[in-house]
Amino acid sequence: MSARTVLSPYARLFTVPGSAAFSFAGWVARLPIPMLALGAVLLVAGETGSYALAGAVSGTLALSFSVASPQWARAMDRRGQGAILRWAMAAYLVSGVAFVGVVVTDGPRWSWFALAALTGASGPNIGSLVRARWAEALEDPMRRQTAFALEAVVDEVVFVVGPPLVTLLATLVAPPVGFLTGIVLGAVGGFWLGGQRATEPAAQPVDPAAPVRRWAALNATVLVVAGSYLAVGVVFGAMDVVVVGFTDAEGAPAFAGLALAVYAGGSLVAGLAYGVARIPGTLTSRFLGTAVLFGLAAQLLWGVGSLAVLVAAGFVAGLTIAPVLVSGLSLVESRVPRTALTEALSWTTTGLTLGVTAGSALAGVAVDRWGAESAFAVPAVAAAVAALLALCGAPLLRRSEPEAGAFPQDGIGRVDRPAAG
Repeated sequence: MSARTVLSPYARLFTVPGSAAFSFAGWVARLPIPMLALGAVLLVAGETGSYALAGAVSGTLALSFSVASPQWARAMDRRGQGAILRWAMAAYLVSGVAFVGVVVTDGPRWSWFALAALTGASGPNIGSLVRARWAEALEDPMRRQTAFALEAVVDEVVFVVGPPLVTLLATLVAPPVGFLTGIVLGAVGGFWLGGQRATEPAAQPVDPAAPVRRWAALNATVLVVAGSYLAVGVVFGAMDVVVVGFTDAEGAPAFAGLALAVYAGGSLVAGLAYGVARIPGTLTSRFLGTAVLFGLAAQLLWGVGSLAVLVAAGFVAGLTIAPVLVSGLSLVESRVPRTALTEALSWTTTGLTLGVTAGSALAGVAVDRWGAESAFAVPAVAAAVAALLALCGAPLLRRSEPEAGAFPQDGIGRVDRPAAG
């Protein structure tokens, strides 16, 4: 597959008016995702020397985000993205700066957790907002797959750029600078995206006379994908903490950012290829297949015993990240009405962030008790669980597949059919 073959479908996406601006704004707004998670670990561990406390604080930030982001998305489905983003980003900026302040001044420990929770709760799921804009703009299912893959690649670029940036800022300048940079970049990107009103999906105000709409989270497909993503998130959260602990134990703490960037780089490469590949089978079969590959590839982490092996194993494991994320989000997009799409996508990524919470906390305890090398068991086992959860949910996914030719106008079941070609 030539570079031109791979890249030309992505280039055609940007013929959509306003798409370059909202996609780039979304990229900037997503930079805090790895920067805050890793930045909180570096900041708290640097101040206290405890990876367990650092993982717990970082996990608290992710947990509050996972609880609040679907509520932000639900409000945006009803009132529009721009109207809500202004308030969310203002709270995000203020609470993030306050969190750094209480840590640096050694404020009460409860205030660390309270402000970390407030910072996380102030952040909408930007990736879901951008994907909802693509879904609004594109009618062709193959182009939507390419757009979703593009956003998965954007996610991975964030994870390629973010960890080295926050690590360098925290280790070479000062620990607070890494976290604060993430907060400022996130606020700038969020305000920028919120100002682009022409490309946001149309608001869907609540009709008082209409029946109460069932939460998109009750959709069986959303529940299965979110459940599997919970374990995927454990892998992500654990990798942040374990890699930092391992590189520190190896006497090369600044290497953590590079190792995590290589891990994300594998996903970036796979995401570019997956977005333009015409893979046979339904979206259900693609999700199940990519989940199994994700679970198998992560077993390489059991063999990590040096920095070189960490980089190699991380790259190979990273190759399976974007495919499982793109296939799962595409499956969800095919099974929910357009009026609840932002909320449904947020619920699936809530599974990820809940997993990040658990993964950060578990990995912090594992590093302190077992040592960083043995703690790679946490992400390896979690990846296997992710595959198992997807397979256990397969009957539910197949039971809810639409009948051939039944693709309603509201978007339910729209693209769950074999790919053309």
